[in-house]
Amino acid sequence: MSTNAALAAAATLIALAFAASTFERWLDRRRAHDLAWSASLLFFCVASAALWLGVAKGWDGATFRVFFLFGAIVNVPWLAIGSIYLLAGPRQGRRWAVLTAALSCFAAGVLAVAPTKGRLPTDGLPKGSAVFGVLPRVLAAVASGAGALVVVVGAVWSAVLLARGRSGLRRPQAINPSRLAAGNVLIALGTLVLGASGTLAGRIGEVRAFGLTLVIGITVLFSGFLVATSASAMRRSLTPQYPRRPAGRDRLHQPEVDPRGS
Repeated sequence: MSTNAALAAAATLIALAFAASTFERWLDRRRAHDLAWSASLLFFCVASAALWLGVAKGWDGATFRVFFLFGAIVNVPWLAIGSIYLLAGPRQGRRWAVLTAALSCFAAGVLAVAPTKGRLPTDGLPKGSAVFGVLPRVLAAVASGAGALVVVVGAVWSAVLLARGRSGLRRPQAINPSRLAAGNVLIALGTLVLGASGTLAGRIGEVRAFGLTLVIGITVLFSGFLVATSASAMRRSLTPQYPRRPAGRDRLHQPEVDPRGS
């Protein structure tokens, strides 16, 4: 197996493991941001698997369409949905999740029928501009750019609120604001790392740069997820549990104790 294929395989397995772990957290706590992040990590996994297949076996139309849809369009917006749920609350999160789901379905339909400009190369990493027309590339630019902007702004916003001494959450007692800010900074950093493949491409090659940034970026992202959402569990574990006093009616039926011991 070549180095490029090995990096793509590693990114696939790491993303799959992290997606399963985050989904398990959602099953345990039923928090919407965990489900959104699970979807985003699963999309990263699918894109990495398509990259792995394309590098190892050669690119074809179906493989590149899957890679472009999940690696360039839908993954970062769902990452941003998790940040919206965490920072703005469930009402805003649901609104943007419905819109993002509709746009994701639209993008899938566009990629399914979009014509290609010619034969894909059997090696290397094809560029979207050399394969697709305007609409798929516009979808990729808008989706990834807007999603990354939401993630970065969310990180800056939580850090500013922390500096001012406020958590800015719907339920500030549930999450430690310092951990929230640190987690969002890590998520933003992971998003920026994932977008750095173009910078590294000129130095180490496009396929290797994409695989390397996937491995590093997904690992940093998952670290941010853990930090941002672990404070609530820590807060619950550190809160002393006192026995509940009986309600008024229950107290009426408590047996009376004779102070003389009789």
